[in-house]
Amino acid sequence: MSVRLYVGNLSFDATAEDLREIFSQTGEVEDAIIVTRPGGGRPRGFGFVTMSDEAAGEEAIRQLDGQEVAGRALKVNVAKEREGSRDDDTGEDEE
Repeated sequence: MSVRLYVGNLSFDATAEDLREIFSQTGEVEDAIIVTRPGGGRPRGFGFVTMSDEAAGEEAIRQLDGQEVAGRALKVNVAKEREGSRDDDTGEDEE
């Protein structure tokens, strides 16, 4: 079963391909995204990586949490489900 990881403290220049490259060293990456601001599309400094299985996710956390990339120490952990997701009745995200 795949596992989705939160990746924080990213450089604003980081790309999804950068994430895919970094995380593929620890296991199979199914998906990688950088979260951007609505409208301007500017990166928000975090993203998500989906690893193929729990073992790959655990290994990624073990190896990459705190690792310095582009002068910034990454924060890597299992992503938490958001309450008030886009699937709710209002169609708006809660922050």
